[in-house]
Amino acid sequence: MREENKKIKHAVVPAAGRGTRFLPATKAVPKEMLPVVDKPAIEYVAEEATSAGLTDLLIITSSAKHALEDHFDAQPELEMALANSGKETILASINRYQELARMHTVRQGHPKGLGHAVYQAAQHVGNQPFAVLLPDDLFHPEDPILEKMIAVQEKLGGSVVALLEVTPEQATAYGSASVNELSPADLGIEAVPAGDLFELTDVVEKPAIENVLSKYATVGRYVFDPKIFEILETLPAGRGGEIQLTDAFRKLIDVPKEEGGGVYGVVVRGRRFDTGDKLGYLQAQVELGLEHPELGAAFREYLVENQQRLIK
Repeated sequence: MREENKKIKHAVVPAAGRGTRFLPATKAVPKEMLPVVDKPAIEYVAEEATSAGLTDLLIITSSAKHALEDHFDAQPELEMALANSGKETILASINRYQELARMHTVRQGHPKGLGHAVYQAAQHVGNQPFAVLLPDDLFHPEDPILEKMIAVQEKLGGSVVALLEVTPEQATAYGSASVNELSPADLGIEAVPAGDLFELTDVVEKPAIENVLSKYATVGRYVFDPKIFEILETLPAGRGGEIQLTDAFRKLIDVPKEEGGGVYGVVVRGRRFDTGDKLGYLQAQVELGLEHPELGAAFREYLVENQQRLIK
């Protein structure tokens, strides 16, 4: 029995990767724990999920990622030391996890691709729609893309992906999507502006430039009907010998809507940082550092005073 119009509460965060693009920094520290200004990337993702109304956070992890679990857990000795020292602000910062969606973990085991990682959530999520947040993608809260996507899924059903406008050259690194525009107003979806809602008719993972389908690529945020678990269960390996998530939701395009099919896309209009890339990571540090309530003003002053030396 399908659970129609079920309110979404689950967020799934695949974080079992080895972080090879960031070696040697990630030799002993999970990539998701690298700090972006003053907190790890995984905390930004947890905050985004919580702000979108999700209450359950499942991290797909590995045997080398104990630090992720520890970050969202109590440390009584540290808490007591901070309290006794009167460092209430710092104490509040390490206890912020208590205000976020409740965290759980499950191990992926063998790394067989992003689709395989998402499939590890099947028993935890069950027969309910759920969100997937890739921790390498940080989306600025100026554009609550996940909230928009959830609004679309709760109204139309099916699955929803985030779409980024890219050049043909950039599209070769993403899932390239073929789309038809929809009218949010006609569908009663107030959260999404006109021109930002589409229905996908095809998608291909990392195509050759001559096979790019449009200027839209799928990135980092997804809201799935549980039908995707049924597809992932038997999906053969695709590009790179891995079980590709793109291949799975491509199949959802052709599934009847009453069975959980249909894939929609919402365009990202705010800033997105690819913190899985070294340059994107540096860009996030600068932009979010400039906006930091305590550090931003001094950081900006430093950059202005030293701009000639820094950019020569």
